[in-house]
Amino acid sequence: MQSFTPFLVVAVALIDADGRVLLQQRPPGKPMADLWEFPGGKVEPGETPEAALVRELEEELGIRTHESCLAPATFASAPLENKHLLLLLYVCRKWEGVPEARHATALQWARPAQMYALDMPPADLPLIGILDALI
Repeated sequence: MQSFTPFLVVAVALIDADGRVLLQQRPPGKPMADLWEFPGGKVEPGETPEAALVRELEEELGIRTHESCLAPATFASAPLENKHLLLLLYVCRKWEGVPEARHATALQWARPAQMYALDMPPADLPLIGILDALI
C-alpha cells in the first residue's frame, strides 16, 4: 500500500442572488494554469478550515465573510503528485465587498450546469453535481 501525505485545501462556492457561483481562473506559471476553480487555498498549520477560508477570501478576492456564513457542502479526495488532496467545499451566500481577481487571471459567475463546459481541475468536477442539487 502506497503512503501519501494528506494535503488539506478549502474552497468555497460563493453563490449570488441569481444562483450563480463565482469561479476564478488559475494564473499562468502555476500548476493547472488556466483552469477554472472555486476560490480557496491550503489550510496552514494550526488553522481551522473555516479560518483558512476566511483568510483566503480576503487575500484572493478582497472580500470579507465570517466563519458562521460558511456552510459545509461536500468534499473531494484525489491523488495529487506525492500528496493526497482532501478538498473541503463550503457554500457562502453572505459576504462584504465586491470580488476582485487579486491572484487569478479572471473571475466569472456561472451556474453549475455551465461549469461542465469549463476546464476545471479533476478534483473539482465531482463537486458540480452536488452544487447543482444544493442551489
